[in-house]
Amino acid sequence: METFFLGAIATATVVMALVQVGIIVYGARLARRVDRMTEVIELELKPALDRVNAIGGDVSRATSLAVAQVERADELFARVAERVDRITVVTQEAVIEPFRQGSALLEGLRVALSILRGTPTSAPGPLTDEVKPVTEDEEALFIG
Repeated sequence: METFFLGAIATATVVMALVQVGIIVYGARLARRVDRMTEVIELELKPALDRVNAIGGDVSRATSLAVAQVERADELFARVAERVDRITVVTQEAVIEPFRQGSALLEGLRVALSILRGTPTSAPGPLTDEVKPVTEDEEALFIG
């Protein structure tokens, strides 16, 4: 019976060795398949990745150009705003101020002539010190 157990052990050892060899062979075949598949994927994806990199470079270049154009436009609008402000000031100093002074001069002449004629002048605004009485409705509106 001892030989039977020794034979069973030997058979089990051979079967285990065969299973291990089979697993090693299957693993090697699987590794080769995976290696070939990664090569195929790399070959197919490399042109796509190159295109993606080229597109990324183009987008980066376009973005930098757009930023430069926006900065130029900003400078242009700033200069235009500054010039409009200058034109407004010059116009006010050259046209409006002399017109106001001329208007004041004409108003003074009109008042002087009316005084010389002895006729009362009609002033554009109230020049009298009259104080209107405050009504109750107006007093209710006062907040203070």
